[in-house]
Amino acid sequence: MEELLNHLWGYFINLRDIIHPLSFVINLIVCTLLAMSVAKFYVSYGNAVSNRARFAANFVPLALTTMSIMVIVKPSVALSLGLVGALSIVRFRAAIKDPEELTYLFLTIGVGLATGADQPFIAIIVVSFILLFLYLSKRMGNSPSFKEEDRFYVNITTDLSDIVSIDKLLNKSFSLVELKRMDTLDSGMDLSFICKTVSINNIQEAKDAVLALSADTHISIIDQPDLIV
Repeated sequence: MEELLNHLWGYFINLRDIIHPLSFVINLIVCTLLAMSVAKFYVSYGNAVSNRARFAANFVPLALTTMSIMVIVKPSVALSLGLVGALSIVRFRAAIKDPEELTYLFLTIGVGLATGADQPFIAIIVVSFILLFLYLSKRMGNSPSFKEEDRFYVNITTDLSDIVSIDKLLNKSFSLVELKRMDTLDSGMDLSFICKTVSINNIQEAKDAVLALSADTHISIIDQPDLIV
């Protein structure tokens, strides 16, 4: 027992020489907060068709995982080379539907790399600058919230399984309704439609009708004026 305790004590002493506990905790907190900020910004200002909230939920685990890998391999060249060799035989297959999703993934990975390399201030400055740039780009390129013959995505998350009834409800309000994506959930579906109308009143009518289907039905409408439909 004493030998085991001595071994564990020696392990913690060696770990302390490699990783400063206070710096590690600070980097961990900074990594988490920055990844949460990127996720919140993406949900609020992203343009992707998919469920942005579900996609953004991966940002914090991804950033923390990247940070942990960086902390582990940083002190050892052998571990770094071993990691490169291991990753070279692993193929990651992720369904990226929009280049914007890839941009936010790289930004999240960058947060993990910077904090894992013990550079939290660089991570804060870079993320703040990028998010500010994206926000100003949105504001400077801002257009009226609705214009005639606008095209947009309608994303519906529901506990129901009847696609036909939802499609009929949308067709009552919109001049064009096309189902572009359907994802089955543990309870219900996640549907994405391309729609078109000439009146914002029709959007209000469709929203009320869809939300009346069930208490667990939610709708998200995303402006996409560049769609050709």
